[in-house]
Amino acid sequence: MNAEFVNPFIGGLLNVLETMAQTTLTPGKPKRKNDDVAHGDVSGLIGMVGPNVKGSMSITFDKNLILSIMQNMLGEASSEIDAEVADMVGEITNMICGNAKRDLAEKGYEFGMATPVVVSGKQHSISHQVDGPKIILPFNHELGKAYLEICFDK
Repeated sequence: MNAEFVNPFIGGLLNVLETMAQTTLTPGKPKRKNDDVAHGDVSGLIGMVGPNVKGSMSITFDKNLILSIMQNMLGEASSEIDAEVADMVGEITNMICGNAKRDLAEKGYEFGMATPVVVSGKQHSISHQVDGPKIILPFNHELGKAYLEICFDK
């Protein structure tokens, strides 16, 4: 997968969490992903379709990390992944993709964004409805990990 597709999503994730949740993540080493099993506790998944590109992106968070992000973003403490946390994960997914969409448009890649879907639970599945390689990028934080998955048909 082309780095010019991946980097805008990495930048979007880091920017959104730093500015909206005062949370700094440290990127790990990207690798190819060959299954649909999520590595964390709650995921947001969003599809993207345009005239010259089709893809999807997901962001998955460990429970302790997303609960901390919730506290930082909304000033509300939660002890479980509930409907409010799920709504926030959907909004974070939207913001990351929106940032990437803006950056990719400057490179000539236009696409529309679907409404994010949020899934939670141990060992939940993330199904990218795109025929292309899946890349997973781990991000580290003292409270847990986040995993960014990107899949494009190019």
